Amino acid sequence: MSLRTRTLVSAILTPASTSASGPSLSVDLHPGKPPILHAHAAEDAASWAAEHRHALRSLVTEHGALLIRGLGLRDTGQVGAVFHHLTPGLMSERESFAPRDTYTPGVYSSTAWPAAQPMCMHHELSYTHTPPGLLLLACLTPPATGGATALADAATVLDALPPQLVQRFEEEGWLLTRTYNDEIGASWAEAFGTDDKAAVEDYCRANRIDFSWQPDGTLRTRQSRHAVMRHPVTGRRCWFNQVAFLNEWTMAPEVREYLIDVYGPDGLPFNTRFGGGDPIGEDVVELINTVYETHTVREPWQAGDLMLVDNVRTAHSREPYEPPRDVLVAMAEPLHPTPCTPALEGSAR
Repeated sequence: MSLRTRTLVSAILTPASTSASGPSLSVDLHPGKPPILHAHAAEDAASWAAEHRHALRSLVTEHGALLIRGLGLRDTGQVGAVFHHLTPGLMSERESFAPRDTYTPGVYSSTAWPAAQPMCMHHELSYTHTPPGLLLLACLTPPATGGATALADAATVLDALPPQLVQRFEEEGWLLTRTYNDEIGASWAEAFGTDDKAAVEDYCRANRIDFSWQPDGTLRTRQSRHAVMRHPVTGRRCWFNQVAFLNEWTMAPEVREYLIDVYGPDGLPFNTRFGGGDPIGEDVVELINTVYETHTVREPWQAGDLMLVDNVRTAHSREPYEPPRDVLVAMAEPLHPTPCTPALEGSAR
């Protein structure tokens, strides 16, 4: 454990959280696992979170993520209170790629995604103009098997990718194309939080999204974003995108073939390209996912766990599982908008 980590953990310790046998808090740092802070179960978890939020947030900045075990989180109201005490304000999700349930403002269910299919490594909402800097997750019901929220250090992943590939993405950025419909993923009304087309158009213009309405009423969008960004606190360059996760080659082959057969290659619910518009080959997607897997750490969820994730420093995934699995999610600390590379023109269609 580093000196800084020991100092931060000591700051969390209070007379009430120590005993004759020693402190009831410790951080486990083991290869292949995220940092785990063991905390004595608190009757008022929200007050505990409020008291120690600055030390907890510093631990997240130092390590990229922190799993807090021992708070005994039991229900959505308690989780929502803890989330609100850990950060000044929770974000409302916009541009979701799959539906979520909303428990209270800013507190959501996990994304609706088939339990048998993995959600590959990504940075939450990295395709938006103002992505969250912090993710908060809490487990009420762990799955019988699988279902871990695995993590990967984005700076390490960047260093492990071929320099020429990184340079191309740094120069061009990446392009996300989406076709919203009512059958696959989130509809445009769900994604943008409104069924007012004019409001959707205003949002797209404000967030540098090229849009076009199709004759059948579906919405198609294109948006260009940075693939690499510097961490707002440490300044380290991080691989920050959803290039592989939202690409057609990450889909199960039978799913990809079905969607292309029904909607055509230009009508996929989502796909990614190089920023200049060139397709991203299957070999590139496989390479990115392989690098992610090489640098993945994981710890199975336990009931009552709380996880804080630095969304720039750390990518996350969701592994296949056997239901049920009840994990609540919130997003916070929006990052300041940065110019897109390159900017898309003609977003008024």
